[in-house]
Amino acid sequence: MTLRREAFLGHVKERGEYDTLEEAERAARVVLALLGAHLVGGVRAQLAACLPETYALILLNPLTSAEPLSPERFVRATAAWIEGATEQTASWDVSAVLSTVTDAAGEDLLGQILLQLPAGYDLLFGRPQPT
Repeated sequence: MTLRREAFLGHVKERGEYDTLEEAERAARVVLALLGAHLVGGVRAQLAACLPETYALILLNPLTSAEPLSPERFVRATAAWIEGATEQTASWDVSAVLSTVTDAAGEDLLGQILLQLPAGYDLLFGRPQPT
């Protein structure tokens, strides 16, 4: 079931402890654009179907990554895209957005998403996998 935009942003705002919805919106846009560049095929489309239309379109943007970013580089890239962000604040942004994405997607789809990403992304999604 697709979350409404307001509900999705509300979860991101709460988890990120943002003062405004605009801060949550900024984090969601950046993190989903970067995530979308790493996902392909049916998994990307299935995840988009779980998101509000605004964020689905961002995820489906034809931006593609030349190489998969490690979780650490993903956080650094997020920091680079958000004005005034540090790696520490970007880590918070990534966690707030991806944990909300996890709830929207469900465990089965999350498993498929993690198969497309380098090791360590499970922690960014807030779902550590047993090693």
